[in-house]
Amino acid sequence: MRILARPHQIPIRLAVGAFVLNSGLSKLQALDESAEATHGMAKTAYPFLESQDARTFTRNLGRAEVAIGGALLAPFVPSLLAGAALTAFSAGLTGLYLRLPGMRQEGSLRPTQEGIALAKDTWLVGAGVSLVLEELTRWRERRRRCT
Repeated sequence: MRILARPHQIPIRLAVGAFVLNSGLSKLQALDESAEATHGMAKTAYPFLESQDARTFTRNLGRAEVAIGGALLAPFVPSLLAGAALTAFSAGLTGLYLRLPGMRQEGSLRPTQEGIALAKDTWLVGAGVSLVLEELTRWRERRRRCT
């Protein structure tokens, strides 16, 4: 596994990392005001989260975002690892968009006006998958050359 990010990966890692880090820090700072709303959306899409305390859930979500954002911003974190974490996290966010009522136009993947804020998380999935696929492809090519 490559240790340093490749130069062409740095712009996407910086842009996405800063965005995700900011989101996490915002959740940690405004915990009381937003915990109920954040948890309410999450438990509607993922009912197994209902048993969690809203503050604890939002704090853990913010911490996860800070960790993933930090991993993307740190060039010494392998892109495979940072991309995999981003992909898993953003897949959950995309699940909110797909599961919450009123986020999509009837019978379509197109967002409603209310759904645009969640629909934009699909680009995070694309960024994460791109990082992972590039690293796996390069690893496979190196392995093929050695045999």
